[in-house]
Amino acid sequence: MYHANKRVLVTGGAGFLGSHLCERLLEGGAEVICVDNFFTGTRRNVEHLIGHKRFELMRHDVCFPLFVEVDEIYNLACPASPIHYQHDPVQTTKTSVHGAINMLGLAKRVRAKIFQASTSEVYGDPSVHPQPEEYWGNVNPIGPRSCYDEGKRCAETLFFDYNRQHKVRIKVARIFNTYGPRMHPNDGRVVSNFIVQALQNQDISVYGAGEQTRSFCYVDDLVSGFMKLMASDDDVIGPINLGNPGEFTIRQLAELVIELTGSRSRIVEFPLPQDDPKQRRPVIDKAKAQLGWEPKVHLREGLTKTISYFDQLLKEGNRDAAIAAS
Repeated sequence: MYHANKRVLVTGGAGFLGSHLCERLLEGGAEVICVDNFFTGTRRNVEHLIGHKRFELMRHDVCFPLFVEVDEIYNLACPASPIHYQHDPVQTTKTSVHGAINMLGLAKRVRAKIFQASTSEVYGDPSVHPQPEEYWGNVNPIGPRSCYDEGKRCAETLFFDYNRQHKVRIKVARIFNTYGPRMHPNDGRVVSNFIVQALQNQDISVYGAGEQTRSFCYVDDLVSGFMKLMASDDDVIGPINLGNPGEFTIRQLAELVIELTGSRSRIVEFPLPQDDPKQRRPVIDKAKAQLGWEPKVHLREGLTKTISYFDQLLKEGNRDAAIAAS
């Protein structure tokens, strides 16, 4: 529970993860400043919070300094899906690196505690499976995914150097695949792709034979991990893996989505994209031991809630299109 005057800044706060975090922080009693440049985030994600007496929405790009008085900072700003981060790879790197510098500078000035949303992509296409935090990764530094992978790796470097050099209180989480309501419908990620395709009875696109594996964490579980890490003792700085250790092949996910939607979709195979990781599963022993955290929502349950969200979104889109055409 947050005391009445605790002020929390959430960058990327109108995005998928950020909007859920803003909601939970408000429920806990915090004053929340939500910052977003709306590159991938949308007002729709936070419109139900606008007007709340402890919520403030600000359009701002973290590549530029921000001057506010806050107690805590959650740095979530950065496009996280390949379609979006590869659209403008230079800007993606800037967002990770300049954004980290600017938010760390703010944390240093106002003596705020700061959380970095890092990613399992720092492990690249891993040669160690499952991935513990001690694994340094297998990342291509010059490939099409490098803007995101290396940008996030550099951000982690900056966080740890600000901690060592300036005593900034940091928290670094490495986020594994997460899904749930408010995912961007066109972000190219497997859960949103498969659900949108299945709901429209379109072919479901699987790359390769669909034998590559992923671990899927429901958004509510992940946000609980964020807040537990931020609330932990100052000597718990991470990096800490946050994700669901349950492992599924991409083909298994596609088959489950078809089952849950009752879709007539067929699974169609396409060539694997460059540097696509073959396996991805977190070791979460540190999160269990240091935070008392582990995911609780099973994939079937989380997918059912996510399908309901996308079903409503598609119905609204079809309705709006019909009105525009009339």
